[in-house]
Amino acid sequence: MSDDGTNDGQRFDRLPATDAERTVEGRATRAEVVDYFADRFGISPETFDDYTFWEKGAGKIWIYSGDAPTPIEIEAIGMTCLRTRQEHWKPTTDFVQRFGREASDCVIELDHEQAQRFATGEDQDLAWDGDWGYLIAAHDVAGELEPIGIGLYVHGELRSMVPKGRQRDLES
Repeated sequence: MSDDGTNDGQRFDRLPATDAERTVEGRATRAEVVDYFADRFGISPETFDDYTFWEKGAGKIWIYSGDAPTPIEIEAIGMTCLRTRQEHWKPTTDFVQRFGREASDCVIELDHEQAQRFATGEDQDLAWDGDWGYLIAAHDVAGELEPIGIGLYVHGELRSMVPKGRQRDLES
């Protein structure tokens, strides 16, 4: 971890393990990230034992399977997984598609038509009796619940957060 106390948008800095190790104000800690995924989505903290978390820029968190020196000035490491420097933390589509199968909470199961609409970026009115906020949208594929992406559920509406470049037709 860089100990100069600044956030440099041109380099990756490993997230500090805990608050006590934080040197950059506002930077999330590994413990906070792992706790967020456990508290919000029920993803076991052990899921991330072999991963490191990194920040590049303000609040763009990356997950990497392995280790690397810190700080490191490269274009990318692993995949983006979370945006933290906003009111509500937002997981990325890539993260949900990779780790969403591990989730037991805040997963909204969509039928085929709803999944199709979600994957093409369409917002839709849906009943949901869980927490409002970011949800993992998933649908059944051959008997397995398959994550599609992240959605924002507010006021009875599921808003698709699937980026335009990733929207697709689920028809085979």
